Amino acid sequence: MDFFEKQFYNNTIADWAISFLIIIGVVVVTKLLVWFIKNILKKLSSKTKTKLDDLLVDMLEEPLIYVFALGGIWFALGRLTFTEQVTGYIENGFWFIVIVAVTWFIARLLEALIDEYLAPVVEKSENDLDDQLLPVAKKAIKYTIWILGIIVALNNAGFNVGAILAGLGIGGLALAMAAKDTVANIFGGFTVFTDKPFVLGDRIRIGGYDGVIQEVGIRSTRLKTFAGTIVTIPNMKFTDNMIENVSLEPSRRVTLNLGLTYDTDEDKIQLAIDILKDIIANMEGAEENNPIAFNSFGDFSLGILFIYYIKKGADILQVQTDVNMQILKRFNENKLEFAFPTQSILAQISK
Repeated sequence: MDFFEKQFYNNTIADWAISFLIIIGVVVVTKLLVWFIKNILKKLSSKTKTKLDDLLVDMLEEPLIYVFALGGIWFALGRLTFTEQVTGYIENGFWFIVIVAVTWFIARLLEALIDEYLAPVVEKSENDLDDQLLPVAKKAIKYTIWILGIIVALNNAGFNVGAILAGLGIGGLALAMAAKDTVANIFGGFTVFTDKPFVLGDRIRIGGYDGVIQEVGIRSTRLKTFAGTIVTIPNMKFTDNMIENVSLEPSRRVTLNLGLTYDTDEDKIQLAIDILKDIIANMEGAEENNPIAFNSFGDFSLGILFIYYIKKGADILQVQTDVNMQILKRFNENKLEFAFPTQSILAQISK
């Protein structure tokens, strides 16, 4: 028995042994708690009609186990005698980890609630803006909770949070100066979200690029060109550049300058105009009342100006193909010949 009464670092060996047994007991009880949550509590929550209790059990499982285990270890160490400095470290470390665990639980729970309840509502809405804002808002909420949780945890752990924040303020100013482009991109992202010059799926032209919007983020936007490449555009470009939203055009204007040979008489010119009017009148996807005119005597052709409009939502390339095929077919059927560059050379024969 004298062995257990011996002093070791200000505590008897018996005290160390009891604390060690308490820690082992905490580990065993923690294992039982894990088993109870997975096999009993989750089954009970799954039988209820609401999903809220299932989310609470899933999100609370890991933080609760860590806090319980930590509390047992803290109790086991708390019954031992340490120096005042070591005791302060143990208490501050315990509260720091407890607050971090609570922050972890809150962040996980809010993220799960957003995915379970808010995301389906956003997916069903016809507005694309909320689809773009939800991931951003989700990250912002998560980071805000963690920042506040770490600040509270540091404050309870005995750190001078005011001095830390003051230092971060000075450092943040230097960082902002160094990362001004990143800040400009973030403000550009908010401009895209609020002004909505385009939404996902829109075709736009900007800075020599022409393509479809694939993704809109806080810092940059991804554009898929018609060559199949992905162009990442910094969002600040949308605040100081002209953006042409092709998808918002009411209709697509197509201009054709048709040239007929100079041996075409006035009756055939009129026939050509009538054919063009008939083609558009019977062309699905094209608007009626289009300007057509015999507008020029060119160097080697008689010019007919033909302007037509493709309806919004129609297949632009297919409508153009159908119109051109009809022009080629019906002009050939009516012996209307297209002109090509020619040159007549008159030679004088000397006697």
